[in-house]
Amino acid sequence: MRLFIGIPLATTAMQEVAALLTHLRSRVRGQLSEQLRWPAPEAWHITLQFLGSTTTEQYACVVKRLGEVRHASLPIELSGVGTFERTGVFFVGVQLSPELLTFQQVITAATRPCGFLAEDRPYRPHITLARRKRSSHSDEWRSLTSGAHPPLRSSFIADNFVLYESIPSPDGSRYTPREQFALEG
Repeated sequence: MRLFIGIPLATTAMQEVAALLTHLRSRVRGQLSEQLRWPAPEAWHITLQFLGSTTTEQYACVVKRLGEVRHASLPIELSGVGTFERTGVFFVGVQLSPELLTFQQVITAATRPCGFLAEDRPYRPHITLARRKRSSHSDEWRSLTSGAHPPLRSSFIADNFVLYESIPSPDGSRYTPREQFALEG
């Protein structure tokens, strides 16, 4: 099974992101609209660590180790939209607060004994709103983030995190919560 650990969005944040997405999707035209996959709102999350292919033994280890994590609830602040050009991801940005960075490091430390390592690249928290199916012209792609769109300055307190299973399909991956873990208020 393919697993990752993430923070689900609060209902109010989901509503604000959905309103922004409705506006942005109305601006996508022509060839670009055919090249984008838009995950369903229930798939929106903030990834803490991608684990990838996981054995049954690793799964049991991860569940045990994540169950031992003790951490305070986290303030999460969303702001703006952007793209990762190389990977073809259109996203809502998440402020990298000291609390969020520390928590992400706690998570990667918890999974290390199970055989998982933290990524080499810097942590860039975000919420994926669309993925390109294939390459497109940069001007079309950049049009998603340019121009007028409703400002997004949403915040919420994350009171849990989730171990998700990623199930690939031709229409994009489906994310199924496998385990949920509470953060302390």
